[in-house]
Amino acid sequence: MSPRKNPHIRGPRISPPAITGRETAAELIDHAFLAYNGARLREGARLLTERMLADDVTVALSITGALTPAGLGMSALIPLLEAGFVDWIVSTGANLYHDTHFGLGLDMHQGTFQADDVELRAKEVVRIYDIFFDYSVLLDTDAFFREIIAAPEFQRTMSSAEFHYLCGKYVRAREEKLGLKGRSLLSAAYQFGVPIYTSSPGDSSIGMNVAAKALEGSKLLIDVNADVNETAAIVWDSKARGGKSAVWILGGGSPKNFLLQTEPQIQEVLGIAEKGHDYFLAVTDARPDTGGLSGATPAEAVSWGKIDPEQLPGTVICYTDSTIGLPLLTAYALAKHAPRARKRLYDRRGELMERLRKSYFESGRGAAAEAKR
Repeated sequence: MSPRKNPHIRGPRISPPAITGRETAAELIDHAFLAYNGARLREGARLLTERMLADDVTVALSITGALTPAGLGMSALIPLLEAGFVDWIVSTGANLYHDTHFGLGLDMHQGTFQADDVELRAKEVVRIYDIFFDYSVLLDTDAFFREIIAAPEFQRTMSSAEFHYLCGKYVRAREEKLGLKGRSLLSAAYQFGVPIYTSSPGDSSIGMNVAAKALEGSKLLIDVNADVNETAAIVWDSKARGGKSAVWILGGGSPKNFLLQTEPQIQEVLGIAEKGHDYFLAVTDARPDTGGLSGATPAEAVSWGKIDPEQLPGTVICYTDSTIGLPLLTAYALAKHAPRARKRLYDRRGELMERLRKSYFESGRGAAAEAKR
């Protein structure tokens, strides 16, 4: 007797093969991650490899949480850039600061969260949960940034992408001098032409050192207006050329909003007709019901114009720790998708800005402002 067919039951039968211990990460995700947030991670992995990594898609990545101190810059983020899987980045300054330790040959160590922090302070040990490092690591990194910021090429106003590109050049030179390779995300972004923005330039030890040099007369200023417009220009160019825009969000916070606000900047503020980002992949441990942005769903983002409502099937949010989700998604992407040609968006910033400016004055609010003159 054949079972009654229920039209509401359409998904594949849950009947996974037994785990043998010989599976690759990609095989494990495909065959054993069948429900709950495991299934969301599998859906996210397939969204990434089957749609987001198409040649005509521009992929943005936002980074929050202390990921680079945990070594995820070296293990996951740099391989993603090298494969051409990430085209531009919004990061906290802290992630870029701690990333620089590795490029300078400074060490961070596995520790324990069950530590006496008063004793650690007395022994000049700094703790990021279960990561330990010597206080001198901070002092040496501060000294590095103060030294390079004093160079003539830094004595002007620039976007955070320009600032990080110049920093990456110096970090890369230090890596080469020390015989290091593949240690710093800043260095890799410089090498591959991937622009890195930060939504809060003063909110990190890098920003603190920039401020300190200002007391000495440094002319360096981070132009937040340039950051807002350059990021919008990247998204507008990807869409105006008939391509698509994808956002890959690790954690939440200010970098997530800065990444997503590119669409309201284009539509709401500049008045240029657009629908929103096409693909949305988020890994977060924040809940949506507290009202915070970090846990906000792609469906909620539709109401702001951040996500194209017609593309909601192309959105996945997985509620898990980024230190779990990022390595698995990276392994899956590298196993399932061939490297892409790098877009080198940093090299095209002037061209992208001109395209946005032209659209603003031809079809956006700039046209109306010009007509009133």
